[in-house]
Amino acid sequence: MADRHSNSDSLSDLFEPVQLGPYRLANRIVMAPLTRSRAGESGVPTPLMAEYYGQRASAGLIIAEGTNVSAQGRGYALTPGLYSREQLQGWRQITTAVHARGGRIYPQLWHVGRVSHPSLQPGGALPVAPSAIRPDATSFTNAGFEPCVTPRALDTSEIPAIVEQYRQAARNAMVARFDGVEIHAANGYLLEQFLRDSTNNRTDAYGGSRENRARLLLEVAEAVASECGANKVGIRLSPVSRVNGAELDSDPAETYSYVVERLNRLGLAYIHVIEGMTQGPREVLGGFDLQSLRRSFKGLYMGNNGYDLALALEARRRNLADLISFGRLYIANPDLVERLRTGAPLNAPNRKTFFGGGAAGYTDYPSLPLKAAG
Repeated sequence: MADRHSNSDSLSDLFEPVQLGPYRLANRIVMAPLTRSRAGESGVPTPLMAEYYGQRASAGLIIAEGTNVSAQGRGYALTPGLYSREQLQGWRQITTAVHARGGRIYPQLWHVGRVSHPSLQPGGALPVAPSAIRPDATSFTNAGFEPCVTPRALDTSEIPAIVEQYRQAARNAMVARFDGVEIHAANGYLLEQFLRDSTNNRTDAYGGSRENRARLLLEVAEAVASECGANKVGIRLSPVSRVNGAELDSDPAETYSYVVERLNRLGLAYIHVIEGMTQGPREVLGGFDLQSLRRSFKGLYMGNNGYDLALALEARRRNLADLISFGRLYIANPDLVERLRTGAPLNAPNRKTFFGGGAAGYTDYPSLPLKAAG
Protein backbone atom coordinates (compact mmCIF):
# COMPACT_ATOMS: atom_id res chain seq x y z
CA MET A 1 0.00 0.00 0.00
CA ALA A 2 1.92 2.94 -1.34
CA ASP A 3 0.64 5.61 1.07
CA ARG A 4 1.10 3.65 4.27
CA HIS A 5 4.40 5.33 5.16
CA SER A 6 3.74 8.70 3.52
CA ASN A 7 4.72 11.85 5.40
CA SER A 8 2.22 14.27 3.93
CA ASP A 9 2.05 17.71 5.54
CA SER A 10 -1.25 18.51 3.86
CA LEU A 11 -4.09 19.30 6.25
CA SER A 12 -6.54 17.97 3.66
CA ASP A 13 -4.92 14.53 3.67
CA LEU A 14 -7.52 13.41 6.23
CA PHE A 15 -10.26 14.05 3.68
CA GLU A 16 -8.55 12.48 0.68
CA PRO A 17 -9.12 8.93 -0.62
CA VAL A 18 -7.11 6.03 0.78
CA GLN A 19 -6.77 2.41 -0.29
CA LEU A 20 -8.00 -0.20 2.21
CA GLY A 21 -7.64 -3.71 0.87
CA PRO A 22 -9.57 -3.83 -2.42
CA TYR A 23 -11.45 -0.59 -1.71
CA ARG A 24 -10.69 3.05 -2.42
CA LEU A 25 -12.24 4.78 0.57
CA ALA A 26 -13.50 8.33 0.05
CA ASN A 27 -11.54 9.62 3.05
CA ARG A 28 -9.60 8.48 6.11
CA ILE A 29 -12.48 9.08 8.54
CA VAL A 30 -14.11 5.96 9.98
CA MET A 31 -17.31 5.63 11.97
CA ALA A 32 -16.37 3.50 14.96
CA PRO A 33 -18.71 0.74 16.19
CA LEU A 34 -21.34 2.12 18.57
CA THR A 35 -23.81 -0.04 20.47
CA ARG A 36 -27.17 1.74 20.36
CA SER A 37 -29.59 -1.12 21.21
CA ARG A 38 -32.13 -0.40 18.48
CA ALA A 39 -32.47 -3.93 17.06
CA GLY A 40 -35.52 -6.10 17.63
CA GLU A 41 -35.82 -8.55 20.53
CA SER A 42 -34.50 -11.39 18.35
CA GLY A 43 -31.52 -9.36 17.18
CA VAL A 44 -33.04 -8.44 13.81
CA PRO A 45 -31.84 -5.08 12.44
CA THR A 46 -34.65 -2.62 11.73
CA PRO A 47 -35.50 -0.13 8.97
CA LEU A 48 -34.69 2.62 11.48
CA MET A 49 -31.14 1.28 11.66
CA ALA A 50 -30.93 1.41 7.86
CA GLU A 51 -31.84 5.08 8.01
CA TYR A 52 -29.27 5.72 10.74
CA TYR A 53 -26.37 4.11 8.90
CA GLY A 54 -27.43 5.56 5.55
CA GLN A 55 -27.26 9.04 7.07
CA ARG A 56 -23.61 8.42 7.99
CA ALA A 57 -22.46 6.91 4.68
CA SER A 58 -20.09 9.81 3.90
CA ALA A 59 -17.58 8.21 6.27
CA GLY A 60 -14.74 6.52 4.42
CA LEU A 61 -15.80 3.35 6.25
CA ILE A 62 -18.59 2.53 8.67
CA ILE A 63 -17.87 -0.17 11.22
CA ALA A 64 -21.33 -1.20 12.35
CA GLU A 65 -22.07 -1.78 16.01
CA GLY A 66 -20.97 -4.91 17.81
CA THR A 67 -22.88 -7.77 16.18
CA ASN A 68 -23.42 -11.05 18.01
CA VAL A 69 -21.91 -14.07 16.28
CA SER A 70 -24.36 -16.35 18.11
CA ALA A 71 -27.12 -16.30 20.71
CA GLN A 72 -24.48 -17.37 23.24
CA GLY A 73 -22.35 -14.35 22.34
CA ARG A 74 -25.03 -11.84 23.35
CA GLY A 75 -24.49 -9.66 26.39
CA TYR A 76 -26.72 -6.65 25.82
CA ALA A 77 -30.42 -6.41 25.06
CA LEU A 78 -31.60 -5.22 21.64
CA THR A 79 -28.23 -5.76 19.96
CA PRO A 80 -28.17 -7.22 16.43
CA GLY A 81 -26.92 -10.63 15.39
CA LEU A 82 -25.54 -12.33 12.28
CA TYR A 83 -26.74 -15.88 12.87
CA SER A 84 -30.35 -16.09 11.65
CA ARG A 85 -31.97 -15.62 8.24
CA GLU A 86 -34.13 -12.79 9.55
CA GLN A 87 -31.06 -10.98 10.87
CA LEU A 88 -29.33 -11.26 7.51
CA GLN A 89 -32.39 -9.87 5.78
CA GLY A 90 -32.39 -6.93 8.18
CA TRP A 91 -28.71 -6.25 7.55
CA ARG A 92 -29.28 -6.43 3.80
CA GLN A 93 -31.50 -3.33 4.10
CA ILE A 94 -28.69 -1.53 5.89
CA THR A 95 -25.89 -2.45 3.49
CA THR A 96 -28.13 -1.47 0.58
CA ALA A 97 -28.83 1.93 2.15
CA VAL A 98 -25.12 2.61 2.76
CA HIS A 99 -24.04 1.46 -0.69
CA ALA A 100 -26.76 3.57 -2.34
CA ARG A 101 -25.06 6.62 -0.82
CA GLY A 102 -21.58 5.54 -1.92
CA GLY A 103 -20.40 4.24 1.45
CA ARG A 104 -18.60 1.12 2.69
CA ILE A 105 -19.66 -0.85 5.77
CA TYR A 106 -18.22 -3.69 7.87
CA PRO A 107 -19.94 -5.37 10.84
CA GLN A 108 -18.02 -5.91 14.06
CA LEU A 109 -18.10 -9.61 14.94
CA TRP A 110 -18.73 -9.88 18.68
CA HIS A 111 -18.86 -12.52 21.37
CA VAL A 112 -19.07 -10.94 24.82
CA GLY A 113 -18.00 -14.04 26.76
CA ARG A 114 -18.46 -13.40 30.47
CA VAL A 115 -19.86 -9.86 30.05
CA SER A 116 -23.43 -11.11 29.93
CA HIS A 117 -26.33 -12.21 32.11
CA PRO A 118 -28.34 -15.45 32.24
CA SER A 119 -31.48 -13.56 31.19
CA LEU A 120 -29.83 -12.92 27.83
CA GLN A 121 -28.51 -16.44 27.32
CA PRO A 122 -30.37 -19.34 25.63
CA GLY A 123 -32.24 -21.29 28.29
CA GLY A 124 -31.03 -18.93 31.03
CA ALA A 125 -27.58 -20.55 30.94
CA LEU A 126 -24.49 -19.06 32.49
CA PRO A 127 -22.34 -16.94 30.19
CA VAL A 128 -19.12 -18.62 29.05
CA ALA A 129 -15.52 -17.50 29.48
CA PRO A 130 -11.97 -18.88 29.49
CA SER A 131 -12.13 -19.13 33.28
CA ALA A 132 -14.84 -18.91 35.94
CA ILE A 133 -13.87 -15.41 37.07
CA ARG A 134 -16.70 -12.97 37.69
CA PRO A 135 -16.15 -9.56 36.06
CA ASP A 136 -16.78 -6.31 37.88
CA ALA A 137 -19.08 -5.19 35.07
CA THR A 138 -22.72 -4.80 34.11
CA SER A 139 -24.84 -6.14 31.27
CA PHE A 140 -27.69 -4.18 29.67
CA THR A 141 -30.73 -6.47 30.06
CA ASN A 142 -34.44 -5.96 29.51
CA ALA A 143 -34.55 -4.88 33.16
CA GLY A 144 -31.79 -2.30 32.68
CA PHE A 145 -28.13 -2.60 33.65
CA GLU A 146 -27.55 -5.63 35.90
CA PRO A 147 -24.34 -6.98 37.47
CA CYS A 148 -22.60 -9.74 35.58
CA VAL A 149 -22.48 -13.19 37.18
CA THR A 150 -19.70 -15.74 37.57
CA PRO A 151 -19.39 -17.38 34.14
CA ARG A 152 -18.85 -21.01 33.23
CA ALA A 153 -15.39 -21.92 31.98
CA LEU A 154 -15.47 -23.35 28.47
CA ASP A 155 -14.34 -26.93 28.10
CA THR A 156 -11.51 -27.42 25.62
CA SER A 157 -13.82 -29.50 23.43
CA GLU A 158 -16.23 -26.54 23.09
CA ILE A 159 -13.71 -24.09 21.68
CA PRO A 160 -13.80 -25.26 18.03
CA ALA A 161 -17.53 -24.44 18.05
CA ILE A 162 -16.70 -20.89 19.14
CA VAL A 163 -14.36 -20.54 16.15
CA GLU A 164 -17.14 -21.84 13.93
CA GLN A 165 -19.53 -19.20 15.30
CA TYR A 166 -17.17 -16.52 14.01
CA ARG A 167 -16.62 -18.33 10.72
CA GLN A 168 -20.35 -18.62 10.07
CA ALA A 169 -20.96 -15.00 11.05
CA ALA A 170 -18.28 -13.90 8.57
CA ARG A 171 -19.90 -16.02 5.89
CA ASN A 172 -23.27 -14.52 6.74
CA ALA A 173 -21.80 -11.02 6.54
CA MET A 174 -20.83 -11.66 2.95
CA VAL A 175 -24.35 -12.95 2.21
CA ALA A 176 -25.73 -9.73 3.72
CA ARG A 177 -23.45 -7.80 1.32
CA PHE A 178 -21.14 -6.22 3.82
CA ASP A 179 -17.85 -5.05 2.29
CA GLY A 180 -15.75 -6.88 4.89
CA VAL A 181 -15.71 -7.51 8.64
CA GLU A 182 -13.99 -6.38 11.81
CA ILE A 183 -13.23 -8.89 14.59
CA HIS A 184 -13.86 -7.52 18.08
CA ALA A 185 -10.87 -8.56 20.20
CA ALA A 186 -10.99 -5.60 22.58
CA ASN A 187 -12.77 -4.08 25.59
CA GLY A 188 -12.72 -7.14 27.82
CA TYR A 189 -14.88 -9.38 25.62
CA LEU A 190 -14.29 -13.05 24.86
CA LEU A 191 -11.19 -12.95 22.65
CA GLU A 192 -9.46 -10.51 24.96
CA GLN A 193 -10.55 -12.57 27.98
CA PHE A 194 -8.57 -15.45 26.52
CA LEU A 195 -5.62 -13.25 25.57
CA ARG A 196 -4.94 -11.60 28.93
CA ASP A 197 -3.40 -13.56 31.79
CA SER A 198 -5.53 -11.50 34.18
CA THR A 199 -8.71 -13.20 32.90
CA ASN A 200 -7.35 -16.55 31.71
CA ASN A 201 -6.03 -19.08 34.21
CA ARG A 202 -6.52 -22.15 32.00
CA THR A 203 -3.95 -24.95 31.89
CA ASP A 204 -4.87 -26.44 28.49
CA ALA A 205 -3.77 -25.42 24.98
CA TYR A 206 -5.66 -22.11 25.36
CA GLY A 207 -4.05 -20.96 28.61
CA GLY A 208 -0.75 -20.46 30.33
CA SER A 209 1.81 -19.20 27.82
CA ARG A 210 1.32 -16.11 25.69
CA GLU A 211 1.19 -18.30 22.61
CA ASN A 212 -1.59 -20.42 24.11
CA ARG A 213 -3.61 -17.43 25.31
CA ALA A 214 -3.46 -15.89 21.82
CA ARG A 215 -4.48 -19.15 20.16
CA LEU A 216 -8.25 -18.52 20.05
CA LEU A 217 -7.88 -14.98 18.71
CA LEU A 218 -5.57 -16.20 15.94
CA GLU A 219 -7.75 -19.19 15.09
CA VAL A 220 -10.75 -16.87 14.79
CA ALA A 221 -8.81 -14.43 12.60
CA GLU A 222 -7.71 -17.25 10.30
CA ALA A 223 -11.25 -18.63 10.05
CA VAL A 224 -12.77 -15.24 9.30
CA ALA A 225 -10.09 -14.41 6.73
CA SER A 226 -10.74 -17.71 4.98
CA GLU A 227 -14.38 -16.70 4.51
CA CYS A 228 -14.02 -13.04 3.55
CA GLY A 229 -10.50 -12.74 2.19
CA ALA A 230 -7.84 -11.39 4.54
CA ASN A 231 -7.74 -8.03 2.72
CA LYS A 232 -11.35 -7.44 3.80
CA VAL A 233 -10.76 -8.17 7.49
CA GLY A 234 -9.69 -5.90 10.34
CA ILE A 235 -9.38 -6.51 14.07
CA ARG A 236 -9.93 -4.25 17.07
CA LEU A 237 -7.47 -4.31 19.97
CA SER A 238 -7.36 -2.42 23.30
CA PRO A 239 -3.90 -3.18 24.72
CA VAL A 240 -4.02 -0.84 27.73
CA SER A 241 -7.72 -0.47 28.48
CA ARG A 242 -9.33 -1.66 31.71
CA VAL A 243 -13.03 -1.99 30.88
CA ASN A 244 -15.71 -4.56 31.62
CA GLY A 245 -13.75 -5.75 34.62
CA ALA A 246 -10.70 -6.79 32.59
CA GLU A 247 -7.42 -6.00 34.30
CA LEU A 248 -4.40 -5.50 32.07
CA ASP A 249 -2.20 -8.34 30.95
CA SER A 250 0.98 -8.62 33.03
CA ASP A 251 3.05 -7.65 29.98
CA PRO A 252 0.79 -5.94 27.44
CA ALA A 253 3.63 -4.78 25.21
CA GLU A 254 4.93 -8.31 24.65
CA THR A 255 1.47 -9.89 24.44
CA TYR A 256 -0.01 -7.49 21.90
CA SER A 257 3.22 -7.28 19.91
CA TYR A 258 3.13 -11.06 19.58
CA VAL A 259 -0.48 -10.93 18.38
CA VAL A 260 0.26 -8.27 15.75
CA GLU A 261 3.31 -10.17 14.51
CA ARG A 262 1.23 -13.31 14.09
CA LEU A 263 -1.59 -11.39 12.41
CA ASN A 264 0.91 -10.22 9.81
CA ARG A 265 1.12 -13.79 8.57
CA LEU A 266 -2.57 -13.66 7.66
CA GLY A 267 -2.39 -10.39 5.73
CA LEU A 268 -5.29 -8.60 7.43
CA ALA A 269 -6.28 -5.18 6.11
CA TYR A 270 -6.00 -3.22 9.36
CA ILE A 271 -5.66 -3.17 13.11
CA HIS A 272 -8.02 -0.84 14.99
CA VAL A 273 -6.27 0.23 18.19
CA ILE A 274 -7.95 1.90 21.14
CA GLU A 275 -5.26 4.30 22.31
CA GLY A 276 -5.43 4.52 26.10
CA MET A 277 -8.52 3.74 28.18
CA THR A 278 -11.71 3.06 26.25
CA GLN A 279 -13.82 6.26 26.39
CA GLY A 280 -11.25 7.62 28.84
CA PRO A 281 -7.77 9.14 29.00
CA ARG A 282 -5.44 8.60 26.05
CA GLU A 283 -2.36 8.30 28.25
CA VAL A 284 -0.48 5.02 27.98
CA LEU A 285 1.39 4.13 31.15
CA GLY A 286 4.25 1.72 31.66
CA GLY A 287 6.39 2.62 28.68
CA PHE A 288 4.33 0.77 26.06
CA ASP A 289 4.63 2.72 22.80
CA LEU A 290 1.51 1.81 20.81
CA GLN A 291 3.28 3.12 17.72
CA SER A 292 5.41 -0.02 17.92
CA LEU A 293 2.31 -1.92 16.84
CA ARG A 294 1.85 0.42 13.90
CA ARG A 295 5.48 0.04 12.86
CA SER A 296 5.36 -3.73 12.98
CA PHE A 297 1.96 -4.25 11.35
CA LYS A 298 2.07 -4.59 7.57
CA GLY A 299 -1.48 -3.37 6.92
CA LEU A 300 -3.11 -0.08 7.88
CA TYR A 301 -3.29 1.28 11.41
CA MET A 302 -6.57 2.80 12.59
CA GLY A 303 -6.38 5.00 15.68
CA ASN A 304 -9.32 5.43 18.06
CA ASN A 305 -10.21 7.13 21.34
CA GLY A 306 -11.13 10.74 21.94
CA TYR A 307 -10.16 12.08 18.54
CA ASP A 308 -11.31 15.54 17.50
CA LEU A 309 -10.35 17.41 14.34
CA ALA A 310 -7.12 18.85 15.73
CA LEU A 311 -5.91 15.51 17.04
CA ALA A 312 -6.83 13.74 13.80
CA LEU A 313 -4.97 16.31 11.68
CA GLU A 314 -1.94 16.01 13.95
CA ALA A 315 -2.02 12.22 13.64
CA ARG A 316 -1.89 12.52 9.87
CA ARG A 317 0.76 15.26 9.86
CA ARG A 318 2.97 13.11 12.07
CA ASN A 319 1.99 9.90 10.27
CA LEU A 320 0.79 8.27 13.48
CA ALA A 321 -2.28 6.61 11.94
CA ASP A 322 -3.55 5.78 8.47
CA LEU A 323 -7.22 5.96 9.45
CA ILE A 324 -8.98 7.73 12.32
CA SER A 325 -12.17 6.32 13.83
CA PHE A 326 -14.63 8.60 15.57
CA GLY A 327 -17.26 7.17 17.91
CA ARG A 328 -19.24 9.53 20.09
CA LEU A 329 -19.01 12.41 17.59
CA TYR A 330 -20.88 10.25 15.09
CA ILE A 331 -23.85 9.80 17.42
CA ALA A 332 -25.02 13.40 16.99
CA ASN A 333 -23.38 14.30 13.68
CA PRO A 334 -24.49 12.16 10.73
CA ASP A 335 -22.52 14.44 8.38
CA LEU A 336 -19.40 14.46 10.54
CA VAL A 337 -17.01 14.41 7.57
CA GLU A 338 -18.47 17.63 6.16
CA ARG A 339 -18.57 19.31 9.56
CA LEU A 340 -14.92 18.49 10.19
CA ARG A 341 -13.90 19.52 6.68
CA THR A 342 -15.63 22.91 6.87
CA GLY A 343 -15.16 23.63 10.57
CA ALA A 344 -18.92 23.77 11.10
CA PRO A 345 -20.26 23.50 14.69
CA LEU A 346 -20.95 20.01 16.02
CA ASN A 347 -24.32 18.87 17.37
CA ALA A 348 -24.27 17.88 21.06
CA PRO A 349 -25.46 14.32 21.82
CA ASN A 350 -28.25 13.45 24.23
CA ARG A 351 -26.82 10.78 26.52
CA LYS A 352 -30.29 9.74 27.69
CA THR A 353 -30.99 8.29 24.24
CA PHE A 354 -27.70 6.44 23.71
CA PHE A 355 -29.19 2.99 24.43
CA GLY A 356 -32.63 1.79 23.38
CA GLY A 357 -35.62 3.77 22.19
CA GLY A 358 -36.61 4.94 18.75
CA ALA A 359 -35.74 7.76 16.36
CA ALA A 360 -35.25 10.37 19.08
CA GLY A 361 -31.53 10.83 19.63
CA TYR A 362 -30.84 8.34 16.85
CA THR A 363 -31.93 9.51 13.40
CA ASP A 364 -33.22 13.01 14.21
CA TYR A 365 -29.90 14.87 14.59
CA PRO A 366 -29.78 17.57 11.89
CA SER A 367 -27.34 17.65 9.00
CA LEU A 368 -25.94 20.86 7.57
CA PRO A 369 -28.22 22.51 5.00
CA LEU A 370 -27.33 21.70 1.43
CA LYS A 371 -25.71 24.57 -0.44
CA ALA A 372 -27.66 25.86 -3.40
CA ALA A 373 -26.20 24.89 -6.75
CA GLY A 374 -24.49 27.69 -8.69
